[in-house]
Amino acid sequence: MKMTMSRRARLALVAVVGVIGLSLAAPPLGSAAPRVGIGDQRSQMFFDPHFTQLRVKRARLVVPWDWYKRIVDRQRVFQWLGAAQVANVSPLIAFEHSRVRRHQLPSTTAYQTSVRLFRRTFPWIRDYSPWNEVNNPSQPTFRKPKWAAFYYNVLRANCRSCTIVAADVLDVGRFQAYLKTFLRYAKGKPRLWGLHNYRDSNRFRSTGTRALLRAVRGAVWLTETGGIVKFGNVLPWSPRRAAKATKYMFQLARISGRIKRLYIYAWLGEKRSARFDAGLVDLRGKPRPAYYVVRNALRVFPR
Repeated sequence: MKMTMSRRARLALVAVVGVIGLSLAAPPLGSAAPRVGIGDQRSQMFFDPHFTQLRVKRARLVVPWDWYKRIVDRQRVFQWLGAAQVANVSPLIAFEHSRVRRHQLPSTTAYQTSVRLFRRTFPWIRDYSPWNEVNNPSQPTFRKPKWAAFYYNVLRANCRSCTIVAADVLDVGRFQAYLKTFLRYAKGKPRLWGLHNYRDSNRFRSTGTRALLRAVRGAVWLTETGGIVKFGNVLPWSPRRAAKATKYMFQLARISGRIKRLYIYAWLGEKRSARFDAGLVDLRGKPRPAYYVVRNALRVFPR
């Protein structure tokens, strides 16, 4: 006997399948939402009315370790931090390679000189990351977890009152092994870690984020993440796809109560010809779809 299904039954089945699909795509939520900040290298972000409307109170800046040696680097740091102060935004500072000698590892003495000068110049800053994306091939700390730990030890010794992200890793390669070696040389049993989980956010998975949570103890900050508008030939230019990834990013940030902060990168977009673009607004300052995702999420997520 041929069996038929009523329209109501078909709609009910579709609804059930949709719920199952969402449960498979979205990770389960943790107990609390992390605080939200935004990372961008350009100080004009702080004067954008669209940024002001979000009432975000945290932002991240990446600074070359030898920032004090070149006028252009000093000017950028002073300009950005001055704008952050005016906007009443608390910075997270992450040091990284020199703009001149990108592959040179500074000695611990040179690094300490830089840290001490930065602390004397900007004593009001309390949040730091010793080195940006330590396991990224573009950084001199790549495959050198021992040195990354040395820099953490120097920063920790010179800023006892600071909140320090022990290691900032990108969710690529065998970063768990990197962190295992890092822990052998890091002092004081670090309890705060940074993760750049672009892959998870833009591939709609939680693999790298969960791997970090298993690899270390303590709190985790997603110090750089977001929906990518364009990444070379891997992710063609698509603000709509970036908005979808941004929405998933917020879901991902709640898979564990250990995730305490989330820094979205970036504020300002790039030209269509750029290799990488993750801006919430375009070059003219016009909000992209991801901006509205962030604005809606901030109704629930604390700033």
